[in-house]
Amino acid sequence: MSMSDPIADMLTRLRNALLVNHEKVSVPKSSIKIEIAKILKDEGFIKNYRIVEDGPQGTIRIYLAYRDGYPLIDGLKRISTPGSRKYVGKEDIPEVLNGKGVVILSTSQGIMTGTACQAKNIGGELLCSVW
Repeated sequence: MSMSDPIADMLTRLRNALLVNHEKVSVPKSSIKIEIAKILKDEGFIKNYRIVEDGPQGTIRIYLAYRDGYPLIDGLKRISTPGSRKYVGKEDIPEVLNGKGVVILSTSQGIMTGTACQAKNIGGELLCSVW
């Protein structure tokens, strides 16, 4: 089954799992999704992730983080979509909730957060924001 927006599918699976307080969620594996999961772990939004090689594609198992029964991720938003791409220069990278959230960009140097892009003086395509 082909999917027109696999990143939006990943964010929707995360959002739905958080709404019902699941411990983990599985998403089909791709290199972009692995990098997004890595950023979410580094920023403290999830506990961990693991790559499971099952079937032809494999899956990413994401272990969700909670504090006092509440998820550490309050919101996820897809910004750039296949039908409407959003690109920003280094000076136009948005800030999410006054620095409490992160924006994830796809750049010529890989997938990284907005703060990492500003440190390297590069812009890119706005993939999503997490807070």
